[in-house]
Amino acid sequence: MDEIELKIKTVLAGVFPEGTSLDGIGPETDLIDEWGMDSLQMISFLLGIEDAFDIELDYGNLRLDDLRSVRQFTGYVAGLGVTMR
Repeated sequence: MDEIELKIKTVLAGVFPEGTSLDGIGPETDLIDEWGMDSLQMISFLLGIEDAFDIELDYGNLRLDDLRSVRQFTGYVAGLGVTMR
């Protein structure tokens, strides 16, 4: 697991019900269909990502498919040129 994926999973664990572990969030798990992420959780997640990576997401170009799994979203974030400090 790379650092970007780890940080994304950490934000997700804070959004999902208490007791969700990082190991319980698989890289290919469908966050919407399998985890049941709702719109409020999605907003909390995206705001948490902006804070965690100190970035501003372009919501106009963000597609639902980019948010399907941790692996897909990791690729999206990495494509933004995020560097780990």
